[in-house]
Amino acid sequence: MRSFIIDTVATVVFFTILAATTEIFIAGMAFSEMLTTRLIMIPMMVLTGRPYGVWRDWAFKVTNPTNVWSKTLIDSLAFMSFQLPIYAITLVIAGADGSEILTLMASVSLIMLVISRPFGLYLEKVRAWTGVTTP
Repeated sequence: MRSFIIDTVATVVFFTILAATTEIFIAGMAFSEMLTTRLIMIPMMVLTGRPYGVWRDWAFKVTNPTNVWSKTLIDSLAFMSFQLPIYAITLVIAGADGSEILTLMASVSLIMLVISRPFGLYLEKVRAWTGVTTP
């Protein structure tokens, strides 16, 4: 239960701030669309925060990356393969139009490549601060 709470809170805090900024300033979504997307995403992050943590842990265990570049690659692949489909579905549910969805998916893919490793390091640090260990 502790791992669930820590992974979930870390996910909600990190991505609510980042995604809201992206949706408003990069995609040009209306505030109401961004708010709808964030309100949909918080419950989704509660449902997916820990499963993503488990998915990421599994990816690292299976591949056993040994240097900065391989760890960055595994973080990127794990993150994109898990999060991008969830985000796309959320945008459809939130009512974003086709142009907004395409813009967001392209920009978010690039952003995911940039943020996946910092998020992975952040998740590891939050776990360490709270005494949660990785299997």
